[in-house]
Amino acid sequence: MAGGNLAITAADYSLLTDLYQLTMSACYVGEGLAETPAHFEMFTRRLSNGFGYFVAMGLEQVLSYLEALQFTGEQIDYLQQTGIFEYAPAAFWELLRGGKFTGNVWAVPEGTPMFPHEPFLRIEAPLWQAQIVETFILNAINYQTLIATRAARMRHQAGDRLLLEFGTRRAFSPQGATWAARAALAGGLDATSNVLAAQQLGVNPVGTMAHALVMAVGTLEGSEDQAFQAFHRYFPAAPLLIDTYDTMGAAHRLKTQIEAGETVLKGIRLDSGNLAQLSKDIHELMPDITIFASGDLDEYEIARLQNAGTQINGYGLGTKLVTGSPVNGVYKLVEIADKPTMKKAKNKATYPGCKQVFRNVAEGCDRMALATESPQNNEISLLELVMKGGDRLTEPEALKTIRNRTKVNVEKLPDGVKQLQNSDPYPVEISEQLQALTKEVAARLKNYT
Repeated sequence: MAGGNLAITAADYSLLTDLYQLTMSACYVGEGLAETPAHFEMFTRRLSNGFGYFVAMGLEQVLSYLEALQFTGEQIDYLQQTGIFEYAPAAFWELLRGGKFTGNVWAVPEGTPMFPHEPFLRIEAPLWQAQIVETFILNAINYQTLIATRAARMRHQAGDRLLLEFGTRRAFSPQGATWAARAALAGGLDATSNVLAAQQLGVNPVGTMAHALVMAVGTLEGSEDQAFQAFHRYFPAAPLLIDTYDTMGAAHRLKTQIEAGETVLKGIRLDSGNLAQLSKDIHELMPDITIFASGDLDEYEIARLQNAGTQINGYGLGTKLVTGSPVNGVYKLVEIADKPTMKKAKNKATYPGCKQVFRNVAEGCDRMALATESPQNNEISLLELVMKGGDRLTEPEALKTIRNRTKVNVEKLPDGVKQLQNSDPYPVEISEQLQALTKEVAARLKNYT
């Protein structure tokens, strides 16, 4: 089979996992460990792309997935037919047939800035359940966290200028495109051109026009101006893309038409050329016209344009928003059957036990501690219980709420942490109790080798 269009629905999510999650779970069943209480935490070991922080995003998709998780008879038949599970215990298949997620989830609210080694999600569930859900959790959160972080950085640089998400054609998949649109808006952008994502998010899509319309209509009807007039007959409020041929030539003709009362123009878009200089020249020519720019822009280019005194009022962000070095979020076992555990591999060591992150906003620092510890003066606990026994404890949040949380939280970060280049490290203290437990578990693990 060629796979058709490989469309994915929520019913498919149980198999949207790595094979080893299933083989490990079968092993747990055979060894009588499947129902053992286990605790896994998700965190990053480092920040990617020179970021000074990352913005946690994707929790809503994780909770929806966990609520609906189940294996169909057809899916179980497929697994059995592969021959891979020939020696798996019969009880494994019974577990899958009746299985669903029955655990607890602790997480930081979406839109919360986080730092290396700090857990921003914890799964507490029977071992087989906590194992099988790893792949989807990492997929949903890592990608959306990358997009939300880049969006927050772009918003910080752009101030109150309009920021639009144009990344669908460059996102890594149709599913990725809708997740990218959601994360971009939650991270601080104003709207998306992705019509499906806009419908699902309950907002209106935005957009302008492409060079193809100018070329097609202009070629068939005689001129670039006729293409502009044709588009405005049906979409009179839409900005016009004026850089298909001669940007300033188009601008001068439009000014003449405005002065003659032949057209009304609210905005123009630039997609090529020296954006800073063009924006200045057009602003001088038509000071009341909104100028919008696009074309492989990111937070660094926005900063460069701003420093060059640009007259750009808004930006369209695409390729460099929805792609880039991934957030390296990992999902590691920290406790099994009430016994703290840790990984000791070189450069990949982890902290044992269930943890909490306490933030002192006034002093601009965090304290990573055991979950049993209490906040100190001026500290707030970041991880919250959002699912208990497989049931959600919170309603899905409005996108506006998450976007506002992101904005407020990023604004509170120290200025040095928000720098685009050579950002200052955010101070994260390891509590004395966590340090002591780490030494204790490390000593115990020496006997395992």
